[in-house]
Amino acid sequence: MSYRIAVGGFQHETNTFAPLPTPYANFVTGGSWPPLTEGAAVLEKFPGLNLPISGFIDADSGFDLVPLVWAATEPNGFVTADAFDRISDNLISRLLDAGPVDALYLDLHGAMVPEGFDDGEAELLNRIRSAVGPDLPIAVSLDLHGNTSQAFFELASVVTIYRTYPHIDMAETGARAASLLKTRLDHGAPLYSAWRQLDYIIPIVAQPTMRQPGGRLYGMLPGLEGGGVASVDFAFGFPPADIPDVGATVFAYGTDQTAVDAAADAMLSALRDAEDQFRDPMTEAGETVRRAMAIAADADKPVIIADPQDNPGAGAPGDSTGLLQALIDAKAENACIGMIWDPDAAAAAHAAGVGAEIDIEIGGQFPDTGGPAVACRVRVEALSDGNFTFTGPMFGGLQGALGPMAALRVVDPDCGLQIAVGTRRCQNLDQAIFRAVGIEPSDKAIVAVKSAIHFMADYEPIAADVLFAEAPGANPCRIERIAYTRLRPGVRLGPHGPVSEG
Repeated sequence: MSYRIAVGGFQHETNTFAPLPTPYANFVTGGSWPPLTEGAAVLEKFPGLNLPISGFIDADSGFDLVPLVWAATEPNGFVTADAFDRISDNLISRLLDAGPVDALYLDLHGAMVPEGFDDGEAELLNRIRSAVGPDLPIAVSLDLHGNTSQAFFELASVVTIYRTYPHIDMAETGARAASLLKTRLDHGAPLYSAWRQLDYIIPIVAQPTMRQPGGRLYGMLPGLEGGGVASVDFAFGFPPADIPDVGATVFAYGTDQTAVDAAADAMLSALRDAEDQFRDPMTEAGETVRRAMAIAADADKPVIIADPQDNPGAGAPGDSTGLLQALIDAKAENACIGMIWDPDAAAAAHAAGVGAEIDIEIGGQFPDTGGPAVACRVRVEALSDGNFTFTGPMFGGLQGALGPMAALRVVDPDCGLQIAVGTRRCQNLDQAIFRAVGIEPSDKAIVAVKSAIHFMADYEPIAADVLFAEAPGANPCRIERIAYTRLRPGVRLGPHGPVSEG
């Protein structure tokens, strides 16, 4: 039997501590994510890419797909009410105009916080249910960093979640959503389901599935399926969100309620048992740079330094200067750092031209969270319009549109540091960002990236070692230091951390 399925998406990961809101224009403009896409263009643009909607479209499901609208943008602060309303209304209007459909698939994130609502995904589904009624099956794919509420769980019919961090399985997750939705439709009735919420918050820097315990925990999921259980997934959660339901959750679906509950309980138990194994790898920025220089002296590959607390992929601006200053102070040789979000610096470099030496201030637009601007003399070594193709495992094939970019070299005979600056925010999860301005990461001794974990997919294969620097930024990674005011009572602030009083 062929089913007629409406497809769309609305992704945003909201850092409620970030200094910049997320307006509608961010979704329209694009950058590291494709710009807002409507109607037939959804089925034309996304096949073959590593995005959830791509995996759903490409799945051999036999569905007759009806495209609605898809929107996403770089993580940031609260999604404005205007942006949330306009995109939600667009999606619902197109759904109503589509005529009868058998189901709806949505490519969502799970950690969107619009102005006025704690759970953007739950509010979106609530508006959809108000428009089409309670019975339409709605399949959703979510990011591994979703902060999900029971309200969202009750509004969605089936949910699949990424199982890798870095997220190299986004398309695969969309394909699993197609398969699970077909199971639901063929079943002819709602599947039994279970939702569980973990009682402690897991730090972002402790979540990679290329490390333990993340790899082992996500590796458990296929073994929990079968025998009346169609699907089990869990999200680690996104800590920099001051909302009641921040943290890890488990979803399970199937045809046997007892088996579904048992599978969800087993996954929750495994997460609780792993509490001792989630460790924070960060060290102070200056110490990290000194360690990197010592390792690099005897290595034939670069040492990668992550700057996780200024990760644009978690809503930070990408302009903090703590790690930049530490590299300059240490006189780091054959080193690079990027991408620093600084439209003014990029514009000054373009105005001066390649080869020019200019005195400039870099970064520091939000000194209270990211430190002051760094004043230095630099030579403009390369310029770019910021249009390039990502090549790494996570975003490979997507088009970057980061606006004017530049490679700047610090003018100091004792310091060999290149700085990549750009006009639109983007976490450095792909070597193509450096290559867009003529910097070859594999030739460097030290490569510093504005990213938390996603960089590992493309950079770890070329690395002698990977280090994590603790420098100021708007993506706080030490859970016990985050200024929460709205958490649910009883949740612990990090593994074995203090208990929230709510």
